[in-house]
Amino acid sequence: MIVDTHCHLDLFDDVEKVTKDIIAVTAGVDHETNLKSLELSKKFNNVKCCLGLYPLEVLKLSDLEIDKEISFIKQNKNRIVGIGEIGLDFKEGENKRQVRILTKIVNELRSLDKIFVVHSRKAEKECVELFEKLKIKKVLFHCFDGNFKLVKRIEKNNWMLSILCTVNRSEHFQKIVKDVDIRHLLLESDAPFLCAKAGDRNEPRFVEDSLKVIAKIKKMKLEAVENILSENYERSFD
Repeated sequence: MIVDTHCHLDLFDDVEKVTKDIIAVTAGVDHETNLKSLELSKKFNNVKCCLGLYPLEVLKLSDLEIDKEISFIKQNKNRIVGIGEIGLDFKEGENKRQVRILTKIVNELRSLDKIFVVHSRKAEKECVELFEKLKIKKVLFHCFDGNFKLVKRIEKNNWMLSILCTVNRSEHFQKIVKDVDIRHLLLESDAPFLCAKAGDRNEPRFVEDSLKVIAKIKKMKLEAVENILSENYERSFD
């Protein structure tokens, strides 16, 4: 079983084709995409969904609107496998409201016992520290670009890291694969973004190629890697 643990299927009109022969976990970033993710998971047996609030999207919302979306996620807890995409994005500078809202989201939804799928652009250290402080046990750092001290903290905390399709050309992700215990790794496409071939549209099914790269780096048989990553998914996602 090959699983793409993070993609955005609301941006595709050929979902059946791009998810052929795999399981795909589509992530919401706002109310509209959360609704679409739920619809897709109902329509396709191989599509699962996470509901979330993207850190840059939360800045467009009032506190009341954020509370309503948190309630919406709670209402749909039995239809989701995780919570995300949530996190921090300090690309334009540190933002205290993002931190406050993320803390609220995590505290409000931690009782659902679902994995948190975390976006941490330019805020890797802050995200790791926040989830450590809140003592959260189930965390997946998606597209993690932090330094290797932080990578090892993620591993030590028994959290997960997802490997992008760009692993074929990214020294950073190749080093993560090499240095991190395989029991802490998952696959992700972030499709339609971040294709193995720069500039092309990415597709969830392309994570199969990432599997081959991981097997080569780990010097393991492809089938063994597929089985372990499948077990990692089943252990991490509900």
